[in-house]
Amino acid sequence: MKTPHLSSSQALWNREHLDLSSDEVLAQVLDRGELSAWRELYAVAREDAQLRSRIARVIRSVPLPMPHFWLTALATLGEPVDWDASLPAYGDSGV
Repeated sequence: MKTPHLSSSQALWNREHLDLSSDEVLAQVLDRGELSAWRELYAVAREDAQLRSRIARVIRSVPLPMPHFWLTALATLGEPVDWDASLPAYGDSGV
């Protein structure tokens, strides 16, 4: 699948190329990607159960601005979601 928006996303500002096998890259795209990049990530995840599982793991372990948005997107793709699980807090924790 071609991913022109995802491959050129501003979220990859410190990367030479898109590497969806990297959890760090996934976290960057989920955190700082544009809507067009997110759409392409969703399309890729639709066809890749392992990627969906990794995205879910990143959501549960990395503070993101819209974790429930991503969990909902994963749920629409058939990924099991524990809606009661605690998620990392995003933003200034005061520490």
